[in-house]
Amino acid sequence: MASDLSPIDKAKFVAAKQASQYVEDGMKVGLGTGSTAAWLVRCLGERVQDEGLRFTGVPTSSRTAALAREVGIDVISLDEAKWLDLSIDGADEYDGNLNLIKGGGGALLQEKIVATASDQMVVIADASKSVETLGGFPLPLEVVPFGWQTTKVLVEETLVGMDVLGRKVTLRMNAEAPFYTDEGNHILDLHLNRIGNARQLSLVLNQIPGVVENGLFIDICDIVVIGHGDGRVEMRDINEGSINETRIEFVETDNLFADLGE
Repeated sequence: MASDLSPIDKAKFVAAKQASQYVEDGMKVGLGTGSTAAWLVRCLGERVQDEGLRFTGVPTSSRTAALAREVGIDVISLDEAKWLDLSIDGADEYDGNLNLIKGGGGALLQEKIVATASDQMVVIADASKSVETLGGFPLPLEVVPFGWQTTKVLVEETLVGMDVLGRKVTLRMNAEAPFYTDEGNHILDLHLNRIGNARQLSLVLNQIPGVVENGLFIDICDIVVIGHGDGRVEMRDINEGSINETRIEFVETDNLFADLGE
């Protein structure tokens, strides 16, 4: 129940609850991946059940697709939707210009494709994800399995000339085996500590053979919805230059959120 959540889960819950209000009947909506995005899917499922909200969701991972179907959301592919009214997703970091690092959940490729195929991108996050400069969270890099070790060396050599504080590159693992994305690729995590020029780094990394996409989302996010453990929610709109705040009261709910506390 919402009232039984930890402060960090309350922050995720209220951000997701507020962001779910951006969805209107008839919309085609991109649904993100990760713990915060899972709260969103549950909140939208609640609106489907309680309000009769009808929209189609385009998930960014098989995990999100399964959860969306479970809570009663109609799911279609991006190829079927062609273009989206809105995409809503979480972020591992965001800065003052609403540039992001994403990919902690391993779905950065589909997330970026869906986000850029949307009229508007809304990010939901708790306040801890706000940073002055990106890079504290390891930057995910999706790479093809073929020759990934060579790709890793090329990435390390490229980072020497970049404005970053760290250059450690690690292969993401799933227990004892390499992690595989939904597209069958690996993830290299770049431990950079600080990224001085995110736009330049994004462009350079994507030119390395073997790199499919990176987790820097530059000039893609329009609104960030920031949740706090006391129920406050802050909405920052980069296009309008506005900051608004509201508060969501915690009430007893059914079992819709019972399995999401982390």
